[in-house]
Amino acid sequence: MQRKIIVSLVVIVVLGAAGVFFWQRTHNNEPPATTLTLYGNVDIRQVQLAFNGSDRIDRMLVREGEIVRQGQLLATLDASRLQHNADLLEAQLAAQQQVVVRLKAGSRPEEIRKARADAEAARIDAVNAERTYRRINELVAQKFVSRQQADDAKAAVDAAQAKYESLQATRRLVELGPRVEDVAAAVASLKANEAGLALARKQLADASLYAPADGVIQNRILEPGDMASPQLAVYTLALTDPIWVRAYVQGPDMGKIHHGMSAVVTTDSYPGKRYRGWLGYISPTAEFTPKSVETTEVRSNLVYQVRIFVCNPLNELRLGMPATATIALNQPQSSDAATSPCQTR
Repeated sequence: MQRKIIVSLVVIVVLGAAGVFFWQRTHNNEPPATTLTLYGNVDIRQVQLAFNGSDRIDRMLVREGEIVRQGQLLATLDASRLQHNADLLEAQLAAQQQVVVRLKAGSRPEEIRKARADAEAARIDAVNAERTYRRINELVAQKFVSRQQADDAKAAVDAAQAKYESLQATRRLVELGPRVEDVAAAVASLKANEAGLALARKQLADASLYAPADGVIQNRILEPGDMASPQLAVYTLALTDPIWVRAYVQGPDMGKIHHGMSAVVTTDSYPGKRYRGWLGYISPTAEFTPKSVETTEVRSNLVYQVRIFVCNPLNELRLGMPATATIALNQPQSSDAATSPCQTR
Protein backbone atom coordinates (compact mmCIF):
# COMPACT_ATOMS: atom_id res chain seq x y z
CA MET A 1 0.00 0.00 0.00
CA GLN A 2 2.78 2.38 0.92
CA ARG A 3 4.55 1.50 -2.32
CA LYS A 4 1.51 2.55 -4.34
CA ILE A 5 1.33 5.86 -2.53
CA ILE A 6 5.01 6.53 -3.17
CA VAL A 7 4.66 5.68 -6.84
CA SER A 8 1.66 7.99 -7.12
CA LEU A 9 3.60 10.86 -5.52
CA VAL A 10 6.52 10.34 -7.86
CA VAL A 11 4.24 10.35 -10.85
CA ILE A 12 2.60 13.61 -9.66
CA VAL A 13 5.98 15.28 -9.12
CA VAL A 14 7.22 14.20 -12.56
CA LEU A 15 4.07 15.42 -14.25
CA GLY A 16 4.29 18.72 -12.37
CA ALA A 17 7.92 19.21 -13.35
CA ALA A 18 7.10 18.36 -16.95
CA GLY A 19 4.23 20.85 -16.89
CA VAL A 20 6.43 23.60 -15.51
CA PHE A 21 9.12 22.85 -18.09
CA PHE A 22 6.60 22.82 -20.92
CA TRP A 23 5.04 26.11 -19.71
CA GLN A 24 8.43 27.78 -19.49
CA ARG A 25 9.37 26.68 -23.00
CA THR A 26 6.11 27.85 -24.52
CA HIS A 27 6.17 31.11 -22.51
CA ASN A 28 9.75 31.89 -23.47
CA ASN A 29 9.07 31.19 -27.12
CA GLU A 30 6.08 33.51 -27.28
CA PRO A 31 6.66 36.35 -29.75
CA PRO A 32 6.98 39.82 -28.18
CA ALA A 33 3.82 41.90 -27.98
CA THR A 34 3.23 44.17 -30.98
CA THR A 35 0.82 46.57 -29.30
CA LEU A 36 0.57 48.41 -26.01
CA THR A 37 -2.85 49.06 -24.52
CA LEU A 38 -3.29 51.92 -22.08
CA TYR A 39 -6.32 52.87 -20.03
CA GLY A 40 -6.98 56.42 -18.96
CA ASN A 41 -9.34 59.38 -19.03
CA VAL A 42 -9.93 62.29 -21.39
CA ASP A 43 -8.27 65.53 -20.28
CA ILE A 44 -8.70 69.10 -21.53
CA ARG A 45 -7.48 72.53 -20.49
CA GLN A 46 -9.80 75.02 -18.84
CA VAL A 47 -9.49 78.82 -18.89
CA GLN A 48 -10.99 81.21 -16.36
CA LEU A 49 -12.07 84.25 -18.40
CA ALA A 50 -12.20 87.66 -16.70
CA PHE A 51 -12.36 91.30 -17.79
CA ASN A 52 -9.13 93.28 -17.66
CA GLY A 53 -11.02 96.16 -16.04
CA SER A 54 -13.57 96.94 -13.34
CA ASP A 55 -17.15 98.08 -13.99
CA ARG A 56 -20.74 96.86 -14.20
CA ILE A 57 -21.42 94.09 -16.70
CA ASP A 58 -23.66 95.35 -19.50
CA ARG A 59 -24.17 92.24 -21.65
CA MET A 60 -23.51 88.48 -21.42
CA LEU A 61 -23.73 87.04 -24.92
CA VAL A 62 -23.24 83.25 -24.46
CA ARG A 63 -24.52 80.53 -22.14
CA GLU A 64 -23.28 77.22 -20.78
CA GLY A 65 -22.70 74.57 -23.39
CA GLU A 66 -22.33 76.96 -26.33
CA ILE A 67 -19.42 76.44 -28.70
CA VAL A 68 -17.39 79.61 -29.20
CA ARG A 69 -14.65 80.49 -31.66
CA GLN A 70 -11.42 82.35 -31.09
CA GLY A 71 -12.00 86.12 -31.11
CA GLN A 72 -15.76 85.85 -30.54
CA LEU A 73 -17.28 88.56 -28.33
CA LEU A 74 -18.54 87.00 -25.08
CA ALA A 75 -19.47 89.92 -22.80
CA THR A 76 -19.21 93.70 -22.42
CA LEU A 77 -18.98 96.20 -19.57
CA ASP A 78 -20.75 99.55 -19.26
CA ALA A 79 -18.17 101.64 -21.14
CA SER A 80 -19.84 105.07 -21.16
CA ARG A 81 -17.40 106.54 -18.64
CA LEU A 82 -14.43 105.10 -20.50
CA GLN A 83 -15.74 106.44 -23.82
CA HIS A 84 -16.08 109.99 -22.43
CA ASN A 85 -12.56 109.84 -21.07
CA ALA A 86 -11.21 108.69 -24.44
CA ASP A 87 -13.06 111.51 -26.22
CA LEU A 88 -11.59 114.10 -23.81
CA LEU A 89 -8.04 112.85 -24.28
CA GLU A 90 -8.50 112.74 -28.04
CA ALA A 91 -9.51 116.42 -28.06
CA GLN A 92 -6.52 117.35 -25.88
CA LEU A 93 -4.24 115.46 -28.23
CA ALA A 94 -5.63 117.32 -31.26
CA ALA A 95 -5.03 120.67 -29.53
CA GLN A 96 -1.45 119.78 -28.62
CA GLN A 97 -0.78 118.60 -32.17
CA GLN A 98 -1.66 122.08 -33.43
CA VAL A 99 0.68 123.64 -30.84
CA VAL A 100 3.56 121.50 -32.11
CA VAL A 101 2.75 122.34 -35.73
CA ARG A 102 2.69 126.07 -34.93
CA LEU A 103 6.01 125.97 -33.10
CA LYS A 104 7.76 123.94 -35.77
CA ALA A 105 6.45 126.23 -38.52
CA GLY A 106 8.04 129.27 -36.84
CA SER A 107 6.96 132.88 -37.39
CA ARG A 108 4.74 133.74 -40.31
CA PRO A 109 6.09 136.13 -42.99
CA GLU A 110 3.47 138.69 -41.97
CA GLU A 111 4.70 138.60 -38.36
CA ILE A 112 8.28 139.14 -39.50
CA ARG A 113 7.32 142.09 -41.73
CA LYS A 114 5.35 143.69 -38.90
CA ALA A 115 8.26 143.33 -36.46
CA ARG A 116 10.61 144.91 -38.95
CA ALA A 117 8.19 147.77 -39.63
CA ASP A 118 7.76 148.44 -35.91
CA ALA A 119 11.51 148.54 -35.43
CA GLU A 120 11.97 150.91 -38.38
CA ALA A 121 9.25 153.25 -37.05
CA ALA A 122 10.96 153.30 -33.66
CA ARG A 123 14.28 154.11 -35.32
CA ILE A 124 12.71 157.06 -37.14
CA ASP A 125 11.14 158.30 -33.91
CA ALA A 126 14.52 158.08 -32.17
CA VAL A 127 16.24 160.04 -34.97
CA ASN A 128 13.53 162.68 -34.88
CA ALA A 129 13.76 162.98 -31.11
CA GLU A 130 17.51 163.45 -31.38
CA ARG A 131 17.11 166.29 -33.89
CA THR A 132 14.50 167.98 -31.73
CA TYR A 133 16.77 167.83 -28.73
CA ARG A 134 19.64 169.43 -30.65
CA ARG A 135 17.51 172.34 -31.77
CA ILE A 136 16.12 172.94 -28.28
CA ASN A 137 19.62 172.74 -26.84
CA GLU A 138 20.77 175.48 -29.24
CA LEU A 139 17.85 177.66 -28.20
CA VAL A 140 18.74 177.15 -24.55
CA ALA A 141 22.21 178.56 -25.26
CA GLN A 142 20.54 181.66 -26.76
CA LYS A 143 18.19 181.82 -23.78
CA PHE A 144 15.07 181.48 -25.92
CA VAL A 145 13.80 178.38 -24.08
CA SER A 146 14.21 177.07 -20.57
CA ARG A 147 16.55 174.31 -19.46
CA GLN A 148 13.53 172.26 -18.45
CA GLN A 149 12.44 172.00 -22.07
CA ALA A 150 15.90 170.79 -23.01
CA ASP A 151 15.81 168.16 -20.28
CA ASP A 152 12.39 166.96 -21.49
CA ALA A 153 13.72 166.69 -25.03
CA LYS A 154 16.70 164.65 -23.81
CA ALA A 155 14.36 162.28 -21.94
CA ALA A 156 12.29 161.84 -25.08
CA VAL A 157 15.46 160.95 -26.99
CA ASP A 158 16.39 158.29 -24.42
CA ALA A 159 12.86 156.83 -24.43
CA ALA A 160 12.74 156.70 -28.22
CA GLN A 161 16.14 155.01 -28.37
CA ALA A 162 15.13 152.41 -25.76
CA LYS A 163 11.92 151.66 -27.63
CA TYR A 164 13.88 151.25 -30.84
CA GLU A 165 16.31 148.79 -29.23
CA SER A 166 13.39 146.85 -27.71
CA LEU A 167 11.61 146.52 -31.05
CA GLN A 168 14.89 145.55 -32.71
CA ALA A 169 15.26 142.68 -30.22
CA THR A 170 11.65 141.67 -30.86
CA ARG A 171 12.33 141.65 -34.58
CA ARG A 172 15.31 139.34 -34.12
CA LEU A 173 13.24 136.96 -31.95
CA VAL A 174 10.45 136.84 -34.52
CA GLU A 175 12.96 136.12 -37.28
CA LEU A 176 14.60 133.33 -35.25
CA GLY A 177 11.27 131.70 -34.39
CA PRO A 178 10.46 129.57 -31.30
CA ARG A 179 13.23 128.32 -29.05
CA VAL A 180 14.42 124.75 -29.50
CA GLU A 181 13.56 124.04 -25.87
CA ASP A 182 9.98 125.22 -26.37
CA VAL A 183 9.56 122.93 -29.38
CA ALA A 184 11.02 119.98 -27.46
CA ALA A 185 8.70 120.64 -24.51
CA ALA A 186 5.68 120.80 -26.82
CA VAL A 187 6.70 117.52 -28.52
CA ALA A 188 7.12 115.86 -25.12
CA SER A 189 3.64 117.04 -24.09
CA LEU A 190 2.30 115.65 -27.36
CA LYS A 191 3.83 112.25 -26.62
CA ALA A 192 2.28 112.32 -23.15
CA ASN A 193 -1.12 113.06 -24.71
CA GLU A 194 -0.66 110.21 -27.19
CA ALA A 195 0.24 107.79 -24.39
CA GLY A 196 -2.76 108.91 -22.35
CA LEU A 197 -5.10 108.41 -25.29
CA ALA A 198 -3.60 104.98 -26.05
CA LEU A 199 -4.17 103.95 -22.43
CA ALA A 200 -7.76 105.23 -22.53
CA ARG A 201 -8.43 103.31 -25.73
CA LYS A 202 -6.89 100.17 -24.21
CA GLN A 203 -9.15 100.53 -21.17
CA LEU A 204 -12.11 100.98 -23.52
CA ALA A 205 -11.13 97.84 -25.44
CA ASP A 206 -10.79 95.94 -22.15
CA ALA A 207 -14.50 96.56 -21.58
CA SER A 208 -15.13 93.78 -24.13
CA LEU A 209 -14.34 90.13 -23.34
CA TYR A 210 -13.35 87.89 -26.27
CA ALA A 211 -12.73 84.15 -26.48
CA PRO A 212 -8.96 83.47 -26.48
CA ALA A 213 -9.38 80.15 -28.31
CA ASP A 214 -11.99 77.72 -29.63
CA GLY A 215 -13.88 75.96 -26.87
CA VAL A 216 -17.11 75.29 -25.03
CA ILE A 217 -18.55 77.51 -22.30
CA GLN A 218 -18.48 75.31 -19.22
CA ASN A 219 -19.70 77.78 -16.58
CA ARG A 220 -21.37 81.19 -16.74
CA ILE A 221 -20.43 82.68 -13.39
CA LEU A 222 -21.63 86.31 -13.50
CA GLU A 223 -24.68 88.05 -14.96
CA PRO A 224 -25.50 91.55 -16.31
CA GLY A 225 -25.42 94.08 -13.49
CA ASP A 226 -22.72 92.25 -11.54
CA MET A 227 -19.51 94.13 -10.77
CA ALA A 228 -16.62 92.67 -12.76
CA SER A 229 -12.91 92.85 -11.97
CA PRO A 230 -9.70 91.19 -13.21
CA GLN A 231 -9.72 88.91 -10.15
CA LEU A 232 -13.27 87.63 -10.75
CA ALA A 233 -13.93 85.08 -13.49
CA VAL A 234 -16.93 85.62 -15.76
CA TYR A 235 -16.85 82.33 -17.70
CA THR A 236 -15.04 79.02 -17.53
CA LEU A 237 -13.98 77.99 -21.05
CA ALA A 238 -13.14 74.35 -21.81
CA LEU A 239 -10.70 74.27 -24.72
CA THR A 240 -11.49 71.82 -27.49
CA ASP A 241 -7.94 71.81 -28.84
CA PRO A 242 -5.74 70.24 -27.68
CA ILE A 243 -7.53 67.29 -26.11
CA TRP A 244 -5.75 64.19 -24.86
CA VAL A 245 -6.10 60.92 -22.96
CA ARG A 246 -4.15 60.88 -19.72
CA ALA A 247 -2.79 57.41 -19.09
CA TYR A 248 0.09 55.74 -17.24
CA VAL A 249 2.85 53.47 -18.53
CA GLN A 250 4.72 50.99 -16.33
CA GLY A 251 8.50 51.16 -16.14
CA PRO A 252 9.21 48.00 -18.21
CA ASP A 253 7.16 49.43 -21.10
CA MET A 254 8.94 52.80 -21.19
CA GLY A 255 11.57 51.53 -23.62
CA LYS A 256 8.88 50.55 -26.12
CA ILE A 257 7.39 53.99 -26.67
CA HIS A 258 8.62 57.37 -27.96
CA HIS A 259 7.17 60.73 -28.83
CA GLY A 260 5.04 60.93 -31.95
CA MET A 261 3.86 57.33 -32.04
CA SER A 262 0.44 56.94 -33.64
CA ALA A 263 -2.35 55.60 -31.50
CA VAL A 264 -5.97 54.53 -31.79
CA VAL A 265 -8.36 55.70 -29.07
CA THR A 266 -11.72 54.14 -28.27
CA THR A 267 -14.34 54.87 -25.61
CA ASP A 268 -17.26 53.06 -24.03
CA SER A 269 -19.54 55.96 -24.96
CA TYR A 270 -19.08 55.39 -28.71
CA PRO A 271 -18.52 51.63 -29.20
CA GLY A 272 -16.74 50.77 -32.40
CA LYS A 273 -15.66 54.36 -33.12
CA ARG A 274 -11.92 54.89 -33.43
CA TYR A 275 -10.19 58.23 -32.94
CA ARG A 276 -6.81 59.07 -34.39
CA GLY A 277 -4.20 60.09 -31.87
CA TRP A 278 -0.51 60.32 -31.20
CA LEU A 279 1.78 60.17 -28.19
CA GLY A 280 2.57 63.78 -27.44
CA TYR A 281 3.92 63.75 -23.89
CA ILE A 282 5.91 61.39 -21.70
CA SER A 283 6.53 62.46 -18.11
CA PRO A 284 10.21 62.83 -17.19
CA THR A 285 9.53 61.65 -13.63
CA ALA A 286 7.98 58.53 -12.15
CA GLU A 287 5.13 58.40 -9.65
CA PHE A 288 3.15 55.80 -7.77
CA THR A 289 0.14 54.41 -9.56
CA PRO A 290 -2.88 56.66 -8.91
CA LYS A 291 -5.91 54.94 -7.42
CA SER A 292 -8.05 55.87 -10.42
CA VAL A 293 -5.78 54.01 -12.87
CA GLU A 294 -6.87 50.53 -13.97
CA THR A 295 -4.02 48.14 -14.70
CA THR A 296 -3.73 44.39 -15.03
CA GLU A 297 -1.77 44.34 -11.75
CA VAL A 298 -3.66 46.05 -8.96
CA ARG A 299 -0.69 46.96 -6.78
CA SER A 300 1.48 49.94 -5.93
CA ASN A 301 3.98 50.40 -8.74
CA LEU A 302 6.03 53.20 -10.27
CA VAL A 303 4.54 54.47 -13.52
CA TYR A 304 5.01 57.39 -15.92
CA GLN A 305 2.24 59.66 -17.08
CA VAL A 306 1.72 59.98 -20.84
CA ARG A 307 -0.68 61.99 -22.95
CA ILE A 308 -2.16 60.65 -26.14
CA PHE A 309 -3.42 63.65 -28.08
CA VAL A 310 -6.65 62.89 -29.93
CA CYS A 311 -8.42 64.29 -32.98
CA ASN A 312 -11.93 65.22 -31.88
CA PRO A 313 -13.59 66.91 -34.89
CA LEU A 314 -17.18 66.29 -33.72
CA ASN A 315 -16.51 67.35 -30.10
CA GLU A 316 -17.60 63.93 -28.79
CA LEU A 317 -14.88 63.42 -26.19
CA ARG A 318 -15.64 65.00 -22.82
CA LEU A 319 -13.56 65.75 -19.74
CA GLY A 320 -13.06 62.67 -17.55
CA MET A 321 -14.48 60.20 -20.09
CA PRO A 322 -12.79 56.75 -19.75
CA ALA A 323 -10.80 55.86 -22.86
CA THR A 324 -8.56 53.10 -24.16
CA ALA A 325 -5.48 53.86 -26.29
CA THR A 326 -3.79 51.21 -28.40
CA ILE A 327 -0.26 51.90 -29.67
CA ALA A 328 1.47 49.78 -32.29
CA LEU A 329 5.03 49.22 -31.10
CA ASN A 330 6.66 48.64 -34.52
CA GLN A 331 6.57 52.30 -35.54
CA PRO A 332 9.62 54.21 -36.78
CA GLN A 333 10.70 57.08 -34.57
CA SER A 334 9.76 60.54 -35.88
CA SER A 335 10.91 63.83 -34.36
CA ASP A 336 8.05 66.01 -35.57
CA ALA A 337 5.08 63.68 -35.42
CA ALA A 338 4.12 64.82 -31.96
CA THR A 339 3.23 68.27 -33.20
CA SER A 340 1.36 67.26 -36.34
CA PRO A 341 -2.17 68.68 -36.54
CA CYS A 342 -5.16 66.37 -36.83
CA GLN A 343 -5.93 67.27 -40.43
CA THR A 344 -2.50 66.08 -41.57
CA ARG A 345 -2.35 62.82 -39.69
